[in-house]
Amino acid sequence: MQQYLGVDIGGSAVKLGVVDETGRVTGFTQKSVAQDGYQTPIIESVRRAVRLLWAAHPEICGIGVSATGQIDSATGRVCGTCGNLPGWCGTDIQATLRAETHLPVSVANDGNCMCMGEAWVGAAKGYKNVICLTLGTGIGGGILSGGRLLGGAHGLAGEIGHMPTHAIDGVACTCGARGCWEQYASVSALVRQASAQNPKWNSGKSVFDAAEAGDPGAQALLSGWIAEIAAGLCGLVHLLNPELVLIGGGVSVQQKLLIDPLAAQVKASVMPAFGQGLALRAAKLRNQAGMVGAVAFLRQQRPAPPRI
Repeated sequence: MQQYLGVDIGGSAVKLGVVDETGRVTGFTQKSVAQDGYQTPIIESVRRAVRLLWAAHPEICGIGVSATGQIDSATGRVCGTCGNLPGWCGTDIQATLRAETHLPVSVANDGNCMCMGEAWVGAAKGYKNVICLTLGTGIGGGILSGGRLLGGAHGLAGEIGHMPTHAIDGVACTCGARGCWEQYASVSALVRQASAQNPKWNSGKSVFDAAEAGDPGAQALLSGWIAEIAAGLCGLVHLLNPELVLIGGGVSVQQKLLIDPLAAQVKASVMPAFGQGLALRAAKLRNQAGMVGAVAFLRQQRPAPPRI
């Protein structure tokens, strides 16, 4: 059975695991990439972690990388960021890991990899037209169209968090624009509003806990936040006509307080023909989605040789 190395590079840590051709993950490990305030370049921390796991699993036949930032998937290079990751823009992930291991390496954006993983062995398995949305510090995403990942000219498609939803007098965004969707619909946006009302509401979990306990202020905050998510999704549904919308990120475990009301609001907001057969549910793979999706992307680019 073919074995691959799945690598998921985030802003604070890199997750690594051995992923087989059925999508099963073993040998999981995680290492910090910010242990010294980025004095050590992120790619160097990643390279060291890859070298250690590869040495323990010499049967690995390829490396799939999921990475934060705008990733040119044709070259495996970071070509843009919307946050503060020193030295990350311009990093040649593919060339570095190829030189280290002499193995095939593919690199794609983390939101795109989440979508690929869910389509391979997760909640989107069997679907061909899917919008994947990750709610966290920002908003990430990936789009499956006709069974293929929508990559665009340079593999950059899917930066849906930077779709302007409040273009006039909007909140300033880390990308340099104003009114981006993630400034209103990310978990960070929820916490920013919540902590201004109550300093104890300093995390998404604390807001959901308060709403669950019946606090009307927390419930009102969630209602407004869900309306912002639904507004963006309504536009995407009209643009892309998906069968399925998947919600990822830690808050996706909130079925009653997030997934159910969001699904109802999106279905009620889109034009009737677009709502026919449309499903909205939580993603399945959680913290393994990047690793699994990166390997799915690698396998799509470099199909496994036939068995003899």
